[in-house]
Amino acid sequence: MTHTLQADSGWRVWWQLTRPHTLTAAFAPVFLGTMIALQYTAIHWGLFLAMLIASLLIQAATNMFNEYYDFARGLDNEKSVGIGGAIVRNGVKPRTVLALAFTLYGIAGLLGVYICTETSWWLVAVGLVAMAVGYFYTGGPFPIAYTPLGELFSGLFMGFLIVIIAFFIQTGTVTSEAALLAVPSTLLVAAIMLTNNIRDIKGDAASGRKTLAILVGRPTAVNVLLAFFVLAYGWILVLVFVGAITPWTLLVFLSVQKPIEVVLRYRMFTEPLQVMPAMKATGITNTVFAFLLGIGLLISHVL
Repeated sequence: MTHTLQADSGWRVWWQLTRPHTLTAAFAPVFLGTMIALQYTAIHWGLFLAMLIASLLIQAATNMFNEYYDFARGLDNEKSVGIGGAIVRNGVKPRTVLALAFTLYGIAGLLGVYICTETSWWLVAVGLVAMAVGYFYTGGPFPIAYTPLGELFSGLFMGFLIVIIAFFIQTGTVTSEAALLAVPSTLLVAAIMLTNNIRDIKGDAASGRKTLAILVGRPTAVNVLLAFFVLAYGWILVLVFVGAITPWTLLVFLSVQKPIEVVLRYRMFTEPLQVMPAMKATGITNTVFAFLLGIGLLISHVL
């Protein structure tokens, strides 16, 4: 079967530029951190919305930096899979993509100022570091995404740190419970990046990248992906077993079918277009896992 990539038109050009399947990496941790905070205090919905929108904007901007710099380095073309395609397929000027990314950063920064006025100005430093990581993920002379550290940085900054900040802005503190419950988010956000790198392993190797998937090889990378999923679900099981969290959090196991589908597809297929559904399924896993974990915490709080 021959697969073709077609150009988008209208609003779809800009929607695809955000790479919507990755935006759950921003939404899910904010929701989870807020639901953990609900165990300690009433929710400040203004702060929740500001944090959510800022996180989504930073993630979208990071994707646009990726689009721009991969094009500038000659890595993307009209046949590239997994990109927004605004530049190479839809004719958007590269500088427009870059300007839009910085504009989203600016709006996120303004939302960050509001959050700081309501909580702590120490968050300025944290926010600036997170935004710098988003830019240097594909920008600068030594892009993080071209190294074996991509999963580590994305997991820590888009998974763990966002959960902790979302919790902190509601409670004014950080607890061991929040840190423990942020671990699965770290693993699942890292899994989103790893699925991307496994899909692109041939093209990335040809372009000189040294991602984790390239470093360990495709079969081992798929096993690492499986380990991320097993550890995320197993972590919750252990926390429930030792009495650290409510058994209601075992609701996360209702989502276990999706990661199974992801691993099976990566073992059955190797072509980028064939494994694209697994990319979407990994993002869904991240979202549904966080949602079910948050709902479990909410039920325990209400009861």
